[in-house]
Formats: sequence, C-alpha cells, structure tokens
Amino acid sequence: MNTEHERRAPAAKELEELFRREYGRVVSVLVRTCGSIDAAEEVVQDALAVALERWPIDGVPASPAAWLITTARRRAIDRARREASRATRHRAADWASRVIEPPHEPEGEVVEDERLRLIFTCCHPALAPEAQVALTLRLLGGLDTGAIARAFLVPEATMAQRIVRAKRKIRDAGIPYRVPEAADLPVRLAHVLAVVYLIFNEGYSASGGGQLVRGDLCDEAIRLGRALAALMPGEPEVLGLLALMLLADARREARLDADGSFVPLGGQDRSRWDRLKIAEGQAIVRRCLQLARPGPYQVQAAIQAVHSDAPAFEDTDWRQIVALYDQLYALTPTPVVALNRAVALAEIAGAEAGLTALESVALDEYHLYHAVRGDLLARLGRVEDARAAFDRAIALCPTVVERRWLEQRRQGVA
Repeated sequence: MNTEHERRAPAAKELEELFRREYGRVVSVLVRTCGSIDAAEEVVQDALAVALERWPIDGVPASPAAWLITTARRRAIDRARREASRATRHRAADWASRVIEPPHEPEGEVVEDERLRLIFTCCHPALAPEAQVALTLRLLGGLDTGAIARAFLVPEATMAQRIVRAKRKIRDAGIPYRVPEAADLPVRLAHVLAVVYLIFNEGYSASGGGQLVRGDLCDEAIRLGRALAALMPGEPEVLGLLALMLLADARREARLDADGSFVPLGGQDRSRWDRLKIAEGQAIVRRCLQLARPGPYQVQAAIQAVHSDAPAFEDTDWRQIVALYDQLYALTPTPVVALNRAVALAEIAGAEAGLTALESVALDEYHLYHAVRGDLLARLGRVEDARAAFDRAIALCPTVVERRWLEQRRQGVA
C-alpha cells in the first residue's frame, strides 16, 4: 500500500521533463539578475540540484518555476557574499540587496517577458547559425551539451566550444538582452522562427547518420513553437510555424515501416497519422486565415493541411496545392519551393510537365531533386535516364534509411 509520501514523490523521468520545461523560464530571469548567461546557468544548476534532493521528499511545489527562481536567486546572493573580498564586501552587499527575491515571486507576464529577451538573444543575427541553434536548445530547451552534440552528430567537445564562443560573442559584442524595437521586430522574429524550424527539420529529416527521424528534436522544436505562440499570440507567422510543425509531425509514425524502412507520402498508412496533432494544426491554420496576414510559414502550413485532409493519396487536392505553392513562391522564390511545386504539378498535368518545370530548378547537389527526376523519368519509360538520376540521388543522400529506399526505387525501374 502506497504512503502519502510515495504518492507525491515524482519519478526521476517526471523530474527530468519538468526541469527541461522550466529551465528556459528560470534561466531567462536569472540572466538579468546575475548579469551573465554563465553565472545564471550556474545558480540555476545549483537550484536544480536542491530540487532533486527536496522534491522527491516534499513533493513538487505548486509553481516549480517560482520555487526554482527563488532558490537560484538565493544561491546567487550566497555566491556573491562568498566571493567578495574584504575591500569589496560592502559593494557586494549592495549588489546582493538588489538581486534578493521580491516579495512576490516573478511569474506570468514578468517571466514571459524575460523568456522573450532570452529567445531574441540566442537568435541574434550576429551569432553564427549553428551557435544560435546550440544556444536555443541549451538555454531554452534545457538540453545538456552532450545531447545537443549527439543530435547534430558532432563531438561533444566541438559543441561545447560552439556554445562557449557564442556566449563570449554575446558578452564581448554587447548584444543586448531585450526584445527588439517594433520597427526591427519583423526581421528579428523571422530569424527566431528560422532557428526553430531548423531544429524541427533536423529532427524530421536528419542531415546525416543512420536515423531518418529524430523525434526528440521534433518534440523540442514543437515545444519551442508552442512557447513562442504563447508569448506572441498575435503574430500569424509564429502560429503558422507551429501549425506547420504539428501537421508535418503528425505523419511521424507512418514515415517508417515495421522494419525501419522509409515510407513516402503516397505509401503511408494514414490511419497511423496523429489525428490530435492534425486537428490542432488545422485549427491554427483557420486562425491564421482569420488574421489575414499571410506569410511563408502559414502557406506551408496550409499545404500540409490540404495533405492532411485527404483520406487517401489519390484524393489529394493537387490543384489547391499547386496554387498554394504559387503563392509560396511569390513570397519566397527558392529552388526547393520550385521543386515541390513541380512534384505537385506532375500529379495534375503529368510527368512531362513536371520535368519541364524542373528544368529551371538549380539543385544539382540536392539528393531529392535527383530522386524526383528519377521518379518522373521512370514514369515516362526513360529507364536509363531514370537509373542515372537515382544513382546521383543515392550518391548525395545523407541518411542510410533514405539511401536504402532510393536503392530499392532504382532496382524497381524497368
């Protein structure tokens, strides 16, 4: 029979998830308190260690973030007092009186404002893109350096150096810890969204290694997307990105079969799609339509919504998808958008039309470009050309799972 203590004691996995969920909130407040990211992380780690000892005994407090913030503040004060020399003790006491926790623990809008500041600091354009991703996962996602390194297939020492350099850049360049002014917000927000989407894409279609899907990164990107949507509920592109990730990730389980082989969209068992994520994503797309301020992420989400509406691949409304790709290309005229439009066009007008559309697409180093060409050429009976295209796709393919699928496709060309 369980005791009251046993019923209230959180499991280790529950604590780990809770710490990750609250980490960004707590660090964001302590950065302003401590004056540096490193100092904030140190006292937050101290607070987490105390929680790990206390919460299994006392139970999780009603407001974990407030408890951790208060404990971390006290640790910051203790450190300042310990490190102060005789000559600077008075100055340290003044500093300690400024950082001591207020009568009411910071929650709600105060904490959320601090999180926004931290997001825009992590994703500042002065930092290299890989550093932005690493800092975002570290400070907002609560992932340790080893986990981030494993996710991006680099040595832990390399990732640690990357994070250290990014923090040093923030300090030395005086990158401000604030939300951009209204005039600068659209450009800076686009940068933040790009970082979150990069994290999602690395999880959805890994850039290398033996795995096609890294669910932990997909989950982390969606969690960051939800946080941004809660912080900026009136920004339609924030909502559009969240909807896009939810609708794409809803197909996660169906993208691999029981043997771990890749299953393309046309062959997926749609009963395995996550209907709750689809319903949420579609609802967000409808909300975006009401806001009437279209952007690239919203259009991409709308394309995913059309796919999710079709009960079977052959029921897909390809004309609507082509029209949406036309709109997307007007907003972001990239070769990848043109490639995807050619795929959709081939479903309406035939493989020859798709090949014609590909002629102006410059993606010779992209494996999916050659995979699409191979498929269209095979549909036209151009066997040797199709095999050559698949050979090129296989040579460029970064993941083992996709490479196996491409090899099967090539063998099937006859």
